[in-house]
Amino acid sequence: MINKVAHDIKILAVEDDAGDFGLIKAHLRLAGYGLHQTLSWVSTLAEAKKHAEQNKPSIILLDLSLPDSSGVATVIAMRAILPNTPIIVLSGNDDKQAAVTALEEGAQDYIVKGEFDQHSLDKTISHALIRSKLEDRLRLFEAALNAAANAIVITDKNRHIQWVNPAFTQLTGYELDELIGQKPGELIQSDRHDQAFYENLWGTLLSGNTWRGELTNQRKNGELYEEDLTISSVMDAEHEISNFVAIKSDISERKKMERQIRQLAFYDTLTHLPNRRLLNDRLSQAMSTNKRRGFFGALMFLDLDNFKSLNDSQGHGVGDLLLIEAAKRLKSCIREMDTVARFGGDEFVVMLNELDQDKVASTSQAQLVAEKILNRLSAPYLLTVNHDKQPDLMVEHHCTASIGVVMFAHDQENQADVLKWADDAMYQAKDAGRNQICFHQEL
Repeated sequence: MINKVAHDIKILAVEDDAGDFGLIKAHLRLAGYGLHQTLSWVSTLAEAKKHAEQNKPSIILLDLSLPDSSGVATVIAMRAILPNTPIIVLSGNDDKQAAVTALEEGAQDYIVKGEFDQHSLDKTISHALIRSKLEDRLRLFEAALNAAANAIVITDKNRHIQWVNPAFTQLTGYELDELIGQKPGELIQSDRHDQAFYENLWGTLLSGNTWRGELTNQRKNGELYEEDLTISSVMDAEHEISNFVAIKSDISERKKMERQIRQLAFYDTLTHLPNRRLLNDRLSQAMSTNKRRGFFGALMFLDLDNFKSLNDSQGHGVGDLLLIEAAKRLKSCIREMDTVARFGGDEFVVMLNELDQDKVASTSQAQLVAEKILNRLSAPYLLTVNHDKQPDLMVEHHCTASIGVVMFAHDQENQADVLKWADDAMYQAKDAGRNQICFHQEL
């Protein structure tokens, strides 16, 4: 029940029969209304509309048979003035069906004249006010959800969409009528995640827990986007899952920026190969892996022979083209698990990881890869030379490389020494006449 003393409840009775109004007033006084509440009485719809606009009553007791209005039209007229004010319909015995229809048009409840006392009237008013407050709160929540920047979707337990906010339609490109009743997975799921991913997601939710993570989905136009997603299970009174609520935000731009930052931090801007920083990180990981598993690896330091003469004669633009092509050829010579990095200038480093647990076999494998690299790099290069106000020219250029190789094993822990030994071996190859392979010899 409401606290009638603590609340200033303004009641408007719209009733054209003075006797019926007197009975209502008497029951209200018996129920405790009257000292802190204002009871107003009007007998026509026109008077009710004027009073409602000026005084904003807390609740309206509305007769459906007035001199200037009758039936459901009376309810509709009052709701047009105060759409959120609870209305209790006053109905006669022969007008119950009209009262039920009035409920469908927004009335909170109805009472039958001559069939209520102070207790039932008090209960009806109290419940109507409570429901009205709950509806106000629901409207507030819905307004907040509709205004939320994050996309929100609610499904039933079978994953059929029941409600989405505008941010969801904006994110996915689907209109509301295209979404209701559909399964999100059938509309926006991409092929970027395997079955195990979704089994884990739904296993978490079906156990009553919340799933949080990032995934890639697809808009209506086929465009992929990345999102940060939280999905929660909603339980009913029997502790069974009744709904799922998902809150998601588009993080495509953030992820794109993160990739750009990572690209700038760890990759060479010209060749897009790993740079010195990323090479050091991968070499450290490779040495740790070798130590744990007992494998040998190889590090090759190579330098393009006579590269400076190409830059001096044709310009740095042509030199850059040669570096880009050399990088592609180097990548074609190694396995997926290996690394090619640009160390700086015309210097490249190749790391072969986990070759063999036998040093002789590993060295033989490294020798074969180094020979393959020499052969690939020494093949002719066709480079485009740009001249102002003249057609572009294709220049054939021949280039060789000098390669220094060091084998690293599980008992070597200083990666700086490994790099230095490979660099020293490369200079030995240059001193030996270039286009050579030299292995670091342990003392």
